[in-house]
Amino acid sequence: MKRICLLLLLPALTLLNSCSVKLNGASIPSEMKTVNVSYFENNAPLVIPTLSADFTEALKLRIRNQTRLAISTNSADAVFEGRITGYDIRPVALQNNNQPSAGANRLTIKISVKYTNNLNPKQSFEESFERFKDFDMRGQSLESVQGQLNKDINAMLTEDIFNRAFAQW
Repeated sequence: MKRICLLLLLPALTLLNSCSVKLNGASIPSEMKTVNVSYFENNAPLVIPTLSADFTEALKLRIRNQTRLAISTNSADAVFEGRITGYDIRPVALQNNNQPSAGANRLTIKISVKYTNNLNPKQSFEESFERFKDFDMRGQSLESVQGQLNKDINAMLTEDIFNRAFAQW
């Protein structure tokens, strides 16, 4: 009985061993080895001093964690460059008609990105990405929630940019 089970399992294990699965959805050509991520300057009307560095590092971190690509400061197989073009905080829900105040607020960040694929120029692009997060400030200051909001939105933006460059869905 054990021998029969082994004989049945052997082809299944061989088949599973020959399959490869990409969980992150990236389809990076094997000849691509390096990527350069330039500093994303903040050109938004409302400038947050740390946002440029935080966003640039978040994009580099996503590439390091989800690909085999090396980050290069010199010429590379692919280049990300761009700028932060929008940083906006607006009320999205008003409360108390007598004395209107914000029941919820929305922080929106907009990034203009130019991606150059030096190995396959047809996959290069230049476009804008925008993400937002709603938040409530009851009992807290903007400064106390702003850092986490920026981090959350940067994660969404870097995912969108990464997918656009490497996932080709």
